[in-house]
Amino acid sequence: MTSTELAEQTVVVDGQPIFYAEIGTGMPVVLLHGGGPGASGVTNYARNIDALARRFRVIVPDMPGYGRSTKTLDQSDPFGSLADSIRGLLDQLGVEAAHLVGNSYGGAAALRLALDTPDRVAKLVLMGPGGIGTTRALPTAGLKSLLSYYGGDGPSREKLANFIRTYLVYESDSVPDALIDLRYEASIDPEVVASPPLRRPSGLRTLWRMDLTRDARLRHLQTPTLVLWGRDDKVNRPAGGPMLLNMMPNAELVMTSHTGHWLQWERAELFNDLVHEFLQSDSRLAHA
Repeated sequence: MTSTELAEQTVVVDGQPIFYAEIGTGMPVVLLHGGGPGASGVTNYARNIDALARRFRVIVPDMPGYGRSTKTLDQSDPFGSLADSIRGLLDQLGVEAAHLVGNSYGGAAALRLALDTPDRVAKLVLMGPGGIGTTRALPTAGLKSLLSYYGGDGPSREKLANFIRTYLVYESDSVPDALIDLRYEASIDPEVVASPPLRRPSGLRTLWRMDLTRDARLRHLQTPTLVLWGRDDKVNRPAGGPMLLNMMPNAELVMTSHTGHWLQWERAELFNDLVHEFLQSDSRLAHA
């Protein structure tokens, strides 16, 4: 579980509050959470923060639209808007360059930040990132469930439990009721219900912006990148892993069986070991 020694703060980025927690010393590592209802940085990485903090300065923000951060997000370019906010957070903290670790929605934000300003990102770790081939096929069942959470009769604990236990993880009983309760309460924040942060793209231009594999810069991005993907991911198609491996000059790919979309939760020990090794200056995995 997560340490009680986390320091919590809120900074202002472009006039909007961004909440973050941090622990540890050393090279900064920023953990960016996924976009499911009620998500937050600390709950998303509860099984990883302490392990990584043994060697790194771990910074865990709530991304715009979630947790204790601003609920304002530019829906015409959501990944770009998220990247700008996280870059602004780094500016406020005086961090010139950091390692970025992103899960799903956070993976898309991390990758977009690296594409826009590669000098700010030392290494990338992407777990089942969004924005990979998103315009090339119909949405997965998991993505449909996610996007429909605030529709119909509105949010409910039952809908959230079904999404998390059916689509985020391989083994449904790996997620405790307490986490479902915590995320449900966060998901019904009136500001979030009025304007959900993750929604169906409106317009072809936005849809294309959200498919990062159509960005010509991707094939030239030199940032050492570790791509992690659960073979049984029902939200973002595992085929995205080999796609990134073949497109990015310095990418490495690890795929695991009996693992869903939440690899950092279900395979926490393996995840922590792989990320720790990859982020070392003498890593056997990373190539620059």
